[in-house]
Amino acid sequence: MRLSEWRTRAPHKDSLTPKVLAVVEPVLSTMGAGPDPSCWIAWGDDPAVRYTILVPTPPGLLVMHIRVNVPQEGPRAGGKLVRWPRVQIGELAVEMAGGHRLLSFQVESQVLRGTDADADVIAAFALELFAAIDGRPYTPPITKRGRAGAASKAKPPAKPKAGPPRRTQAAVPRLSPPRESGR
Repeated sequence: MRLSEWRTRAPHKDSLTPKVLAVVEPVLSTMGAGPDPSCWIAWGDDPAVRYTILVPTPPGLLVMHIRVNVPQEGPRAGGKLVRWPRVQIGELAVEMAGGHRLLSFQVESQVLRGTDADADVIAAFALELFAAIDGRPYTPPITKRGRAGAASKAKPPAKPKAGPPRRTQAAVPRLSPPRESGR
């Protein structure tokens, strides 16, 4: 996801104002990122006050810490460039349940979690980081993923084959025995 796309997703109206971007963009260009780089913003607990931007660049991962409104100073941005061999990443994990995807990924002590459409964006960012660490160019996948339930509605249902009836719902283990009805 590009930096310009994050403006619409900001959880607080003052997080990515032009005043804040005027401080962020010079740091990006100084550290070797383009004017509208692919990045991830870890909003943290209080995005109205501070957050972190992760930007993959050719020499390494740019980790920027943004302070939205420092008293008597205005916005502040500081960054460091972590060389690719030193970038700390975890595994990319996905879980599918009830037609929804839950994905998690850790990079430089930032845990990125998301479901469904957010999971696709996190996965694309993680795959971009994996490619950069390996020294490969990243080409995003062309296919657009949606919810499993939404995909099945688009296709007509297949005719059932002859044989025993199929179970349509997976059995869910019970944590306690079922209650008996009062007699």
